[in-house]
Amino acid sequence: MSEPKYNKDSMKNVLVVSLLVCLVCSIVVSSAAVFLKPQRMANKDLDRNKNILEAAGLYDKASGVSVDIAAEFEKFEIRVVDLQDKRVLSDIEAIDLGIDARTYDQRKAAKDPAVSKVLETSEDIASISRRARYSVVYLLREDDDIKKIVIPVHGYGLWSTMYGFIALDGDMNTVSGITFYEHGETAGLGGEVDNPAWKAQWSGKTIYNDDGVALKVIKGFASADSPQFNYQIDGLSGATLTSRGVQNLVSYWMGDDAFGPILDDFRG
Repeated sequence: MSEPKYNKDSMKNVLVVSLLVCLVCSIVVSSAAVFLKPQRMANKDLDRNKNILEAAGLYDKASGVSVDIAAEFEKFEIRVVDLQDKRVLSDIEAIDLGIDARTYDQRKAAKDPAVSKVLETSEDIASISRRARYSVVYLLREDDDIKKIVIPVHGYGLWSTMYGFIALDGDMNTVSGITFYEHGETAGLGGEVDNPAWKAQWSGKTIYNDDGVALKVIKGFASADSPQFNYQIDGLSGATLTSRGVQNLVSYWMGDDAFGPILDDFRG
């Protein structure tokens, strides 16, 4: 009596091979994720630093001029601020709270109920739902005077939360620049928040008047003949909700519930 012929295409063999392939692939992917994590984190930090420098007017990626990003970023002083108590923390206070200013993740902190605040509908004009208690600001000094301050901002547009930085001159009122490093707005419409020409018009604009935050992203074009010209930014054509989202995030983060009192502190 002959032995049964081995069937390599049996269901059992197919399942065994499939499981082995899945196991090998998962090991390869997991290993790659672990080994490449330091590089991914370094790239993330580099992109953040580039955006901070760009907002401060110290880096223009479109110019083609080579800039030592690490060296330029080292010129900044990073300070932790308490948005709840509306004050700047000393380095000792930050350390006591377990906050490393260079690695602090404000987005992660905003998800932690212990160090974040749920925003009421009436105050959540930027549609961010929660706000971390602590944030960081980046200061560029000239001698003992603050020459630039760069502030992290975020708010909801049409499709996504837009994350970026606004830089102000040492008077804590004149805009130096703005950048958005992450968003999901429509390319060619709301995505024009990345357009260098649109971002360029922010430089020299004024945030505050006697009544508070006055800078507006208007519908249409700002006219140089208007007495409000210094407080106006052109709206994004065909992207009303994204424009409104930018307007709202500026109003919130520059306002009394966020960095407004901190800027008063630095100004004083």
